[in-house]
Amino acid sequence: MGWPRWLIGIVIGSWVLRILIAWLLPPGFDEAYYFLYTQHWDWSYFDHPVMVALTTALGPWLTGYISPLTIRLGALVLYGVSTGLLYLSARRLFDATVAMWTVAIASLCPLFIFSFGLLAAPDNALILWWSAAAYVATVEFFPKDQSYRPTAKLVLIGLLLGLACLSKYHGFILGLSVVGFCLTSVRHRRALLSPWTGVALLVFFLTLLPLIYWNIQHNWLSFGFHLSTRFDNDTSRLQFNVLNMVGVWLVGIAYLFPSLGFPLWWVSGRSLWQSPKGGLRQRFVLWLGLPIAAGFTLLGGVTHIYPAWPAPGLWSLSLLLASAMTAWSLRTIRRWLVGSALVMAALLLFALGHVVLGTLQRPGGVLPLIAPEVDPTTTMIDVVQLRRLLQDGELGDAIATTDFLVTNEFWLSGYVDMAISPMTSAPVMAFTQDPRGHAIWFTPADWAGTSGLFLTIADYDQSQIRATYVPYFEKFDLLKSVATQRAGGTTETFYIYDVGELRQPYEYPY
Repeated sequence: MGWPRWLIGIVIGSWVLRILIAWLLPPGFDEAYYFLYTQHWDWSYFDHPVMVALTTALGPWLTGYISPLTIRLGALVLYGVSTGLLYLSARRLFDATVAMWTVAIASLCPLFIFSFGLLAAPDNALILWWSAAAYVATVEFFPKDQSYRPTAKLVLIGLLLGLACLSKYHGFILGLSVVGFCLTSVRHRRALLSPWTGVALLVFFLTLLPLIYWNIQHNWLSFGFHLSTRFDNDTSRLQFNVLNMVGVWLVGIAYLFPSLGFPLWWVSGRSLWQSPKGGLRQRFVLWLGLPIAAGFTLLGGVTHIYPAWPAPGLWSLSLLLASAMTAWSLRTIRRWLVGSALVMAALLLFALGHVVLGTLQRPGGVLPLIAPEVDPTTTMIDVVQLRRLLQDGELGDAIATTDFLVTNEFWLSGYVDMAISPMTSAPVMAFTQDPRGHAIWFTPADWAGTSGLFLTIADYDQSQIRATYVPYFEKFDLLKSVATQRAGGTTETFYIYDVGELRQPYEYPY
């Protein structure tokens, strides 16, 4: 069947809405931190492999301008390619109708849109290589002549899995999922014994060399952080709580949007139940998606997880929902998808209006309900407005001539660096016991005897800030305070201190 006009409208509308949000939404603290990656090029990074630096840098490279839209340009572009690869996989595994509905789901699910196609994140490149590996695996394992013989495409799968791992560590689980499918399919076990698989493993290892090299240089710091350190403060990590897991599952459904999330999980669960009698293609999709989707959901019963963690698995499982939709009437599908699209668009535009214009802010908003002090949306800092404030007069001159800048949070340094990048190339360090990449990028002792500025925000007690950081500097004099505004109210106040020379190097914990 051809693509209905209303479906084309949904796809185009999704693109327009994503671009609008990418343009207007201030960067989140993760995005600001990933911008710092682009200022400190390396083979890999403390939190993630190298790909997020490349995707975040794409827009500023092409435009020469740093803004929320430009750091998200890579996400916008790659999501289109990833959706195309998902379409090709669905068409190869099932048919053109399933592929069409798969694109509809990818265009509507907020979890997919924000995690993969809008915000600057490691997931932008992850889902590209994930989708590419899944498509090549589909072509490899399901040839048109129905008989299977291992081919050189296994080597390409190894390369793509390596690139997925260079995006986010989820790629390793995808590799194990492909192996799991081959082990459970009599027809495909021969792939594991093929010489091509040996070459694929070699290519996979060679692709990972930047990640391995960086970790060897830094005592396996990144692997240690993800496997142990980030959970050290979680005292309940050895206790499984069913209610917590259900809560994580429901939050994930909310991010998928309930009208899509519940059917997606229902169809996936039904396919798993029927898998002993079901088709090999459905089993292949389950292997691609369920280990990640179900695994991280179960992990939510043990420790805190982010909604984006199970998202790649749900992305693959969307093929099963699209396949199930072929049994529904077109009228039902139209009402379901168009209704979901209208409600989602209205909610997202309403939320965007508040974040940008303060429609719910008290005072100043159309519906004055939330004071800025308790409004979580004010944690997203308008870096373009902050840049204008920091460029003004003597403050701009001080920033342009300083040797370095310091903040008290690793993520705050990202916002500051985005704001001042057109003004100076001076480094922006973070003196904190949770320094993340700052502990790798900087050796504070190297800056001893040079002069700097200290920037912090009103969220922190300034007397405590002084007491903590005065010992490290020659002085700690307030140079100026500036405030970002929304709807006539202050959303954040920045304090800029002239600290003179660095007298005592700050000691990082690693």
